[in-house]
Amino acid sequence: MKSILHISTPNVYARFVGAREYHPLVSVIHYDEVSPIRTSLNHYGVYGLFIQKNFPKNLTYGMKMFDAADGSIIAVEPGQIGGKEDDGEEVYISGWVLLFSPELLRGTDLETRMKDYPFFSYFAIETLKMEPSEWSRITQMLTQLRHELQENEDSPALRNIILGYIRLILEYCLRIYQRQLSKEDKSSSDILKRFHGLLRQYYLNGLQMDRGVPSVRYCAEQLAYSPRYLGDVIHKSTGGTAIGYIHVFVIEQGKNLLMNGHNIGETAQLLGFEFPHHFTRLFKKVTGITPTEFLGKN
Repeated sequence: MKSILHISTPNVYARFVGAREYHPLVSVIHYDEVSPIRTSLNHYGVYGLFIQKNFPKNLTYGMKMFDAADGSIIAVEPGQIGGKEDDGEEVYISGWVLLFSPELLRGTDLETRMKDYPFFSYFAIETLKMEPSEWSRITQMLTQLRHELQENEDSPALRNIILGYIRLILEYCLRIYQRQLSKEDKSSSDILKRFHGLLRQYYLNGLQMDRGVPSVRYCAEQLAYSPRYLGDVIHKSTGGTAIGYIHVFVIEQGKNLLMNGHNIGETAQLLGFEFPHHFTRLFKKVTGITPTEFLGKN
């Protein structure tokens, strides 16, 4: 039975690790002050930046498992699942975590800017690897932000200051992301990223309600490639098939919908399946368990 920590607000995680609570919509935690801590597999209802010198081994991020590089950043957004299930052991972690609620961004320019930070996507480079100077500057900003939270009561002025720090930190993260992206092999990685972005936009635009689950042919046409060429690129990049990639993407969206309270029938409809049993069959094919079993474990 998986134990999942539902981080509906930033302070849910602060309480879990025994950190001080400063503000209802933002949490700044210095891991060095609260370690050792228990690990947790988290379902996020907030944005988060895990800025650490070291990470636990075998982290889960979406449907992937990986070991994060030392001195790097992992970004998460509402609806995602990540972390490491509590195995009863305590670990020492050095670094920081910044968590902030979508409510803090409501009605601000930063709310519309969040889509411009691609490192929050599951598909993004798994960690943002910092240079020593970047580590120093970002941690300095987090220290200053925490001082503001410690010394001042909540007010519109304080929230503007908070947003200013968050903007600056996100711009540093974007620069790191762009630097890493420029070092990648462009021949296939760009097509793969465009493919993933197309799938994401497909659901953001609600096309599944009329067109159903996206097909390889539709994606290839939108990207101006033949289905065969797109399939070859996906195989080269991932070792799998284009339809397999689509199925994993769709089921990941389904997991998030189920975790957010939708039943199986609603989830199937929202994903573009004609019948719920089609969703159930694909879910089991991709994950090895049925949606009902998945909900029972969570």
